[in-house]
Amino acid sequence: MCYTQLFNLLCDKADDVYGGRLPVHVRCLIDECANIGQIPNLEKLMATIRSREISACLVLQAQSQLKALYKDNSDTIIGNCDSMIFLGGKEKTTLKDLTETLGKETIDMFNTSDTRGSQRSYGINYQRLGKELMSMDELSVMDGGKCILQLRGVRPFFSDKYDITKHPKYKYLSDFDKKNAFDIEKFLSTKLKLKGNDVYEVYDLSKEEETTEPPPSDGQ
Repeated sequence: MCYTQLFNLLCDKADDVYGGRLPVHVRCLIDECANIGQIPNLEKLMATIRSREISACLVLQAQSQLKALYKDNSDTIIGNCDSMIFLGGKEKTTLKDLTETLGKETIDMFNTSDTRGSQRSYGINYQRLGKELMSMDELSVMDGGKCILQLRGVRPFFSDKYDITKHPKYKYLSDFDKKNAFDIEKFLSTKLKLKGNDVYEVYDLSKEEETTEPPPSDGQ
């Protein structure tokens, strides 16, 4: 419901106020996409929100999670993503699709033969073959510090993962300082927070209120 309202409001604002494109790009980082429930019409949203300066980054543990949740529409959702980052994994469906997407490379194979007998013969055979750029077993044991990035219009490339400790805003994370951790209980607390200049009234409810008026007598 939250994401549905978010996309609807942003699209309406882009169309009705800004002529079809938001002045500031909005990027939705949807972590644990398979565990937050199904977003209605996500396959259509992925194809239409891009023109309105809105993008969605779907974070999944395995590609099969998306197929289990969105069934046949999962291929449409994946097809509308211009980039994909593979950080590692062992799920067979993900590895198979990635192997096919990476394509093949050309390799040269030389075979030599040496037959010894009454008449010795020697031969060389040369072949040019196609081999997967990375096979499923190579992807499953990929180094944890590496990733594969696919961008629309360019060949996939093998890269190092970004060292988050080198980011200029790393000091604002809880990994750097525990004081930066978000306290959800404190955020949702309804306890009144007073400031030094606030004026307020104090009521003592620990004692029952004493009745000063005498009880009514008979006949009154």
